[in-house]
Amino acid sequence: MQPENLTRVSEFVLLGLSEEPDLQPLLFGLFLSMYLITVLGNLLIILAVSSDSHLHTPMYFFLANLSFVDICFTSTTVPKMLVNIQTQSKVITYGGCITQMYFFILFVLLDNFLLTVMAYDRFVAICHPLLYMVIMHPQVCGQLVLLSWIMSVLTSLLESLLVLRLSFCAVLQIPHFFCELNQVIQLACSDTFLNNIVMYFFAVLMGGGSLTGILCSYYRIISCIRAMSSAQGKYKAFSTCASHLSVVSLFYLTGLGVYLSSPATHNAHSSATASVLYTVVTPMLNPFIYSLRNKDIKGALKRSFGMTA
Repeated sequence: MQPENLTRVSEFVLLGLSEEPDLQPLLFGLFLSMYLITVLGNLLIILAVSSDSHLHTPMYFFLANLSFVDICFTSTTVPKMLVNIQTQSKVITYGGCITQMYFFILFVLLDNFLLTVMAYDRFVAICHPLLYMVIMHPQVCGQLVLLSWIMSVLTSLLESLLVLRLSFCAVLQIPHFFCELNQVIQLACSDTFLNNIVMYFFAVLMGGGSLTGILCSYYRIISCIRAMSSAQGKYKAFSTCASHLSVVSLFYLTGLGVYLSSPATHNAHSSATASVLYTVVTPMLNPFIYSLRNKDIKGALKRSFGMTA
């Protein structure tokens, strides 16, 4: 690539989900509604867990952390998308794009690690109930969350710094509603071999490794449930895992489908659509999935608002 064909990047253009003018008001209303529901729902989960001493247990501690991360996760992409639709501007600065990319990777990884830790928590609770409070000591829970933050921060920092070394051509249009790592790398004119290797390595290591941990936990959980003699005990044990399984399925099926798809067959439109599921829909559904059938959460919320539990 000749030097004169390269350009000093100052901004990117986010093409969004659709360029149809008639669809923009619909998209704005839809995503604003989903964003507000996400923030409100997850804030209610945090309020319930923090205000009720009955919920000061490892399971709800991890759930409150997941709710906080989901708020941050959605806030990384949706507000900028809404501003772009409202102002009819698709521009995002180079610095803003790198920053958005950094925080997006950070919170994706945190979601990933927290879901894995929550699976391990359910395994200990069901298969080793007598040792539960010993194994899942508050200090251990705090260390698990801290370790998740450290690994996420370091990985997202590495991925973002590697993007800074890239040179870009004149075509700076990103066929997405946020600065998604793979899409940005594809715009580069310089060699992206190292970026692609690191990106897919961490996708397999972090995503595949965590998913393997979750599957192993649930394999052991199913074995323990099958060994139970009481039908009521089996139902109660499975019901505590149903919500987590639902969220895990939605998150990994969409997330891994985007990041592990082959670059040769990578379709920008399908990638953006799939990204909506795990960046917007999943964080919005989490409070409903975890609270609709959870009497403890509903009771804590009622007490928080002065209602009869």
